[in-house]
Amino acid sequence: MTEPRARAARQKGQLNFEKELRGLLYAHGDDPEPLPETVRVLDEIVTDFIIETCHAASRHATLNNRQKVKLEDFKWVVSKDERLLGRMTELIGMEKELKQARKIFDTDEGKAGLERGGPGRKRKRVSKDKREDEEEGEEGDEGMEDTVFGGFTSLAG
Repeated sequence: MTEPRARAARQKGQLNFEKELRGLLYAHGDDPEPLPETVRVLDEIVTDFIIETCHAASRHATLNNRQKVKLEDFKWVVSKDERLLGRMTELIGMEKELKQARKIFDTDEGKAGLERGGPGRKRKRVSKDKREDEEEGEEGDEGMEDTVFGGFTSLAG
């Protein structure tokens, strides 16, 4: 159960996840317009779960002499539920993959087709260790159309 102060501070009648819960209910076979009472009860259950999980993670961080709550605290809280821990681990892995893909895509070579700067214009070049500004040569954007990023060919041009 949530702590009394958290429950008292929550506004009655305020729905935090109404749109998402309506979609979830419909996806699991409910009516396109579910009963408002159903959405309200589910919203309260989800909100209480989030609050309880955050309080438990905060208590775990405090017991480990930390003021900040870390991801490991949340993993410890959900470790009793294997299914929930598995889904959490899967989502964390997916997030890391997306960050890595964005980092590869956001290199300035990937943006070269979007910028149409002339010769002699300064551009940032990305190296493994550091970023540095280099003066571009006379050739401009030639040779940039066929650059391959992570197995995908850039269609800049």
